[in-house]
Amino acid sequence: MADTARVVVGVIVRAHGVRGDVVVELHSDEPSRFAPGARLHTGTRPVAVTSSRPLGAGRLVVHLDGVETRNDAEALVGGSLQAEVPDDERPGDPDEFFDRHLVGLTACLPDGTPVGQVVDVLHGAAQDILVIRTDGDERLVPFVEALVPSVSLDERRLTIADLPGLLSDAED
Repeated sequence: MADTARVVVGVIVRAHGVRGDVVVELHSDEPSRFAPGARLHTGTRPVAVTSSRPLGAGRLVVHLDGVETRNDAEALVGGSLQAEVPDDERPGDPDEFFDRHLVGLTACLPDGTPVGQVVDVLHGAAQDILVIRTDGDERLVPFVEALVPSVSLDERRLTIADLPGLLSDAED
């Protein structure tokens, strides 16, 4: 059996109605992860999706087995929903990456000089942001092609543009 990892596919943002439905903010480009019958984890226990429907703005109304009242749903607010995925699973688009694949990559300048390591990925409103640890400092780098022109998961590295102020406070 292939190794698997749990990845966050959604966050429960509020209860919806009185029958235990929850509003889930998607953290996945694959809404099929919320299809009826899908198995997820709340962090404390496994659950199955019994129904889901779009709400708009990247959100779904989801009903989970064992969540039957508004009180049950409210107890889950703020929690994440995680899916078990194969460790080697990658998005269909070669220019997309899962957070778990980016964290740990070595950040290098275009000439190949290592300058740090990706320690986290933040999900902003406009774009994702890489948190790069450099010599004890952490720098935030928007994950856009102009600043991160290449990513090689096979080589466990990515290239960061050599721009003054991006990875250090010094103005060169």
